[in-house]
Amino acid sequence: MSNNPTTKSFRTQQDETLQKKRKGSVDRYIVSRLLAYIKPYSNLVVAAVALTIAGSFLGPLRPYLTKIAIDDHIAKGDLKGLAIISIFLAAAILLDGIKQFITTWMTQVIGQKAVFDIRMDIFSHLQKLPARFYDRNPIGRLITRTTSDVESLNEMLSSGIITILGDILQLFFIVVLMVWIDWQLTLIVLSILPLMIYATITFKNRVRVAFQDVLTHLARLNTFFQEHLTGMTIVQLFNREKREFGKYSSINADHRDANIRTVFYFSIYYPLIEVLSSAAAGLVIWYSGVRLLKADLTIGVVISFVQYIWLFFRPLQHLSDRFNVIQNAITSSDRIIKLLDEHEGIETQAGSHHLATFREKIKFNNVWFAYDGENWVLKDISLEIRHGEKIAIVGATGSGKTTIINILSRLYPYTKGSVTIDGISLKEIPELSLRKLVGVVMQDVFLFSGTIRDNLAFGNPDASEETIREAAKIVGADQFIEKLPGGYQYKVLENGTGLSSGQKQLIAFVRALLYNPEILVLDEATSSVDTETETLIDAATAKLMSDRTSIIIAHRLSSVQKADRIIVLHKGVIRETGNHQELLAKRGLYYKLYLLQHPEANQSNENN
Repeated sequence: MSNNPTTKSFRTQQDETLQKKRKGSVDRYIVSRLLAYIKPYSNLVVAAVALTIAGSFLGPLRPYLTKIAIDDHIAKGDLKGLAIISIFLAAAILLDGIKQFITTWMTQVIGQKAVFDIRMDIFSHLQKLPARFYDRNPIGRLITRTTSDVESLNEMLSSGIITILGDILQLFFIVVLMVWIDWQLTLIVLSILPLMIYATITFKNRVRVAFQDVLTHLARLNTFFQEHLTGMTIVQLFNREKREFGKYSSINADHRDANIRTVFYFSIYYPLIEVLSSAAAGLVIWYSGVRLLKADLTIGVVISFVQYIWLFFRPLQHLSDRFNVIQNAITSSDRIIKLLDEHEGIETQAGSHHLATFREKIKFNNVWFAYDGENWVLKDISLEIRHGEKIAIVGATGSGKTTIINILSRLYPYTKGSVTIDGISLKEIPELSLRKLVGVVMQDVFLFSGTIRDNLAFGNPDASEETIREAAKIVGADQFIEKLPGGYQYKVLENGTGLSSGQKQLIAFVRALLYNPEILVLDEATSSVDTETETLIDAATAKLMSDRTSIIIAHRLSSVQKADRIIVLHKGVIRETGNHQELLAKRGLYYKLYLLQHPEANQSNENN
């Protein structure tokens, strides 16, 4: 929990607002959010709706024209009149086809544009969320949100809402024309409608639950798949193929069974609709036959009503199909909107201070931090880092070294205490301003797919070729880069596959040098390189830290001996402070760590 009342109040109010909006009707809230994405394209929407309304009578008009052709012209041998009505019928068919083409194109464009905006909003929002969010949300689940869920939404926006409007209007005109032609036959057709409505409502309730299960299991499947592709080497090294295959089989079976449940509901619903429509057609034909024998009905009316039956039930089937799409999309939209409504982060307070430069000191004052509950990783940390100072933080694994840097970089919010830069609270400094000041070289270097040049200039994409090559030369990375096929244009595979740990580390150093931060953080930056590369990096590090405030996180003490001050952490508490010689003289925790890494020094002391 945060000790910042302003931030806490902001989050509480925000959560309460979201709960109020969601209270009552989840579907209504989702629709209101989706309409915000369609609003920028309201002109296209209005045009598509207008065209749909204007052309919705063309389909129902065809059976009516058929009735006229049979009863008024064919029965009377009026060939001229038959030719004229045939022209009208052909025109109705042609105009209906043109209308369908234009509305389909418009709705697809609306859907694609809206989905483009949604994808951009999701990606932008994900970039704003802090590291804590990614700790508790598997990457595979987030990928599902931006792929499968967005695609379901795309289907609804592209072919759902406006098409439903067209089907409803078409049903209206069909009923009006049927009543106009013969109200008795119309009542027979409509008598089937209550059964169809009941079947559709039952179908709706079952299918929505089934689709939620499908998407839940799909997210699990994607998460497991992504995680195991990333860690496939570990799976193979520990002979876990069969066990992990069994786990994947179980998750995949759950996904399959959820899909089969939806198929089962559809396999009942569609034949039932078909049976009901056929029953309506049978009743109409039977009753028409009785009336034909009594000369109370014409052949044209019978033929037109048979056509109307199929036209009447086709929009109803379309509506059920669209309902399937909408149910799937509503479920997906709910998950997408929950992601967009996720605001777990560090809100900058009012009156933000944009720091253009770092001049005085960084101060941690009684800082406490826990990743979970009150399992404190840092306990009452107080330290100052002055401008231009070279500070090293050492300690055993899990002592809290990297956590200090995560707090300084605002990847995680501290729980209690305060952190200031030049007297300004860290929470009042916008992330963009803060991260221009702080540059971090991590232990685990991540490289993006692209060229070596792209990765070197990631933090400074406008850097010239000459600047990039000069930076690589300073660090010593130019030696291996120029040996690669294509040199600086060498295509890097996913996460730098094909490059050694040392080579990736050198790229990270060049990247930091080009970023040119005022505060440089080296987080175990030489822990995964060989001795030769470490020697190369040590020389580059000296140049990189020159005239720059530097913080070195290290496990190996050989890399921190020249630091101005060394902070020794143990179980989240600062135990010792001083330079290398001072700490050795104290014969405390640092001295013990030094002897563990340099047993020859202990042997020398015993001999003396």
